[in-house]
Amino acid sequence: MAGGKDPNGTKRDIRDDFRAEIREFLGTRRARVTPQQAGLPVYGGERRRVTGLRREEDALLAGISSEYYTRLERGNATGVSESVIDGIAQALQLDEAERIHLLDLLRGAGTTRPPRRRPAQQRVRPTVQRVLDSMRGTPAFILSGRGDILAANHLGRALFAPVYADPVRPPNNARFVFLSPHATEFFRHWDEVANDTVAMLRAEAGRDLYDRRLTDLIGELSTRSEEFRRRWAAHNVRMHTTGVKLLHHPVVGDLDLPFETFPLPDGPSQFLLTYTAEPHSPSQDALNLLASWAATDDGIERSESANDSQPADSGETSD
Repeated sequence: MAGGKDPNGTKRDIRDDFRAEIREFLGTRRARVTPQQAGLPVYGGERRRVTGLRREEDALLAGISSEYYTRLERGNATGVSESVIDGIAQALQLDEAERIHLLDLLRGAGTTRPPRRRPAQQRVRPTVQRVLDSMRGTPAFILSGRGDILAANHLGRALFAPVYADPVRPPNNARFVFLSPHATEFFRHWDEVANDTVAMLRAEAGRDLYDRRLTDLIGELSTRSEEFRRRWAAHNVRMHTTGVKLLHHPVVGDLDLPFETFPLPDGPSQFLLTYTAEPHSPSQDALNLLASWAATDDGIERSESANDSQPADSGETSD
């Protein structure tokens, strides 16, 4: 996925990675839209080999020629106009996250060379950490686009204690979801969490196919988890900025926690995640109990000190 050279060591066109992603993404989007959903007539005697749209039907709906759409789906993205993108997005019934993902892929397919850089280690500014620490009744985290927990306040570490049990640093939500035996117990709606996690990683990959840390993570999950591989092949993308997370904490039991995410100015791939509970609800009582346990039990501090002494997974390797 990261591009560069083929297995024989031959230099190749780095745009091939994006072209492959465009082809697979548009193909999976066509497959999910039936002619009936698109408002196209289906004649009784017609035998279809596919349940979704054909390329020529998608081209008709998008208002472009079948030949042009075929070239585009094969990754020939040179000079694609905004009106063509809008037409395709409307024909395939793309939501905003999918449209942005398509734009990211098209932009990448027009790139002549990958960025040559040493990926900077993600850091959290001290002022941001102080903001987290001031939110004493709210579990709060700073996450990267690939799901690394870059920082948290004390209540956040207590809430995500099962995630922090992994000795790898920084702890990573995606790795926990797919590789930890405790994930299906911690996330009461694990299937939904798994789908959302993969969809967010897919969107992040569309922004930069050459992020070494991200491609290493995707490679690890693809190798070790069939559940991840199956979802990754679906090419679903999603913006998941608000909702309710249903958790089962090993100390305080079930919690239903609304969450909000807020992008930070340090970059498009770093954001603040907060959890709250409805006032006077059982989840609020459980969160209060968790805060009391976190304040009096020094096991968290001992565990954190031991883990934090290990080297972080900086991923700083040159291209």
